[in-house]
Amino acid sequence: MTKKIKLGILDQSIVREGSSAADAIRETIETAKLGEALGYSRFWISEHHNAASIAGSTPEVLMVKLADETSSIRIGSGGIMLPNHSALKVAENFRMLETLFPNRIDLGMGRAPGSDRLTASVLNPSNTFSEDSYLLQLSHLQHYFDDTAETNYGQLLAVPQADTTPEQWILSSSGGSSKIAAQFGMGLVIARFINGQAGPEIIEAYRANFKPSAQFPSPKAMLSISVLCGETEEKAAEMRKLMDYRLLQFEKGNFDKPGNFESIKDYQFSTGELARIKLNSGRIVSGTPASVKEQLVALAELFDLDEIIVATMTGSIEDRKRSFELLAEVFELESR
Repeated sequence: MTKKIKLGILDQSIVREGSSAADAIRETIETAKLGEALGYSRFWISEHHNAASIAGSTPEVLMVKLADETSSIRIGSGGIMLPNHSALKVAENFRMLETLFPNRIDLGMGRAPGSDRLTASVLNPSNTFSEDSYLLQLSHLQHYFDDTAETNYGQLLAVPQADTTPEQWILSSSGGSSKIAAQFGMGLVIARFINGQAGPEIIEAYRANFKPSAQFPSPKAMLSISVLCGETEEKAAEMRKLMDYRLLQFEKGNFDKPGNFESIKDYQFSTGELARIKLNSGRIVSGTPASVKEQLVALAELFDLDEIIVATMTGSIEDRKRSFELLAEVFELESR
C-alpha cells in the first residue's frame, strides 16, 4: 500500500505581467486561504531581493498576515536567508510569530543570498558569505530560542519569550546544508525545484549523521519541487513550455515580469536551450492529475519521505488555482 503523502505549498509572490506587487501579495494571501481549504499541510513563502518580478522580500512580515487570514495550516518561511540578517532579530521576529500563532510557525532557513551578491552585502554589510559564519548564526539562534545566550555583561534575551518554538528547517539543494541540518537536529528540505539533480543520497547522509533534538527526536525530511497539473495533456504541455521558457530566462539573468503562454506559444527553442531544458527537467513535475500523482509518489518512494512542498508558477491565476485543486483531489487531501 502506498504511503499517505502530505502536500504543502511554496509561494514566491510572482508579479505577473500587467499587474502590480500589491496584486502579487493579494494572490499569495488568497492562495494561502485556498491551500488551507483544500487540505494542504503547510504554506511557505520565500525571500528574494532586487527583482521586480518577485514581491516576496520579507517573509517574516507577510507571515503575520497569512497566519491571521488562516486558522490551522502551518505558515512558514521557505526560507529566511539567514546571512542577510542578525540572528537575534530573526529569533525575535519568529518568537513574535510564535507568540501570536503558537504551534503553527515554521522557520525554514537557507544561506543563499536570495539575490545577487552585491544586494546581499548591502542587506548585511557584515556578511562574510562563509560557512563558518552561517554555522555561528545557527548556533546563536539556538541559544536565543533556549534563553541561554550570554554576554560578558549578562544574559541576552530574545523577546517576546514564548512557550513554544517555531519548527526549524534547513533548505538544501546539495549535500553541504544537509549535514548542517543533521548537526543541529533540524528538519531538512531538499530544494529540487532549484537543483533537479539533487538525489536521495543527500537525505541518506542527513539521516546517517542526524543528532536528535527537542524538536526532532528523529530525522524529518521533505522535498520541494515545481508542479504543474493540468486537466488535459494539452493544458499541462502549455504550462510546461512556459515554465521551461521562464527557467531559461532566469538562467540568463532576466527577471522581468513573466508573460503568459500566448506570448511564447510560437517560440522555438534552440538546440542549446533544449539541452538546458533537459538538464532542468528534474526540477519540474507536470502532466494530468494521474500522471503527476504517479511521478510524485515515485519521488516520495525514491527519497523515502511522506511530505512534498510544491511550487507552481503559471501564466494565469486561474491555471495556478486549478493546478492546486487538481493536485488536492488526486491525493485525496482532507478539505477544511
